[in-house]
Amino acid sequence: MDKQLVTTALEISGYRITKNLGIVRGIIVRSRSVFGNIGAGFQALVGGNITIYTELCEKTRNDAFELMLDHAAQMGANAVISMRYDANEVMQGVTEVLAYGTAVVVEKV
Repeated sequence: MDKQLVTTALEISGYRITKNLGIVRGIIVRSRSVFGNIGAGFQALVGGNITIYTELCEKTRNDAFELMLDHAAQMGANAVISMRYDANEVMQGVTEVLAYGTAVVVEKV
C-alpha cells in the first residue's frame, strides 16, 4: 500500500472512496531494557532530549504503522483514513502502541 494514501482526515483530496472495509490496526507491545533504562538515566542527568527513549518510541510507532498497513492490504484496501495512534502502559515498563484507522478503497477522480 502507498504510504501517501494514509491520512488523519476523513477523505483524501483527489480521490473518491468507493468502498469502506472497516477498522484496521497494528499493535506493538514493547518493554524497556535494563541497559536502555541505565543509558536513559544518564541522559536524564544531563538534561535535554533522551534519545534512547525517542528512538524506541519512533521505532515502535513505525512498527505499529507498518502492521496497520499490512492489515489494510490483507483486507484489500489501497488507503487508510482517520488514522490515529494510541499508547497505554500495560504494566510498569511495558507499553502498547496502537496505530488504527479505517481501511478504504479509493480511486482517482
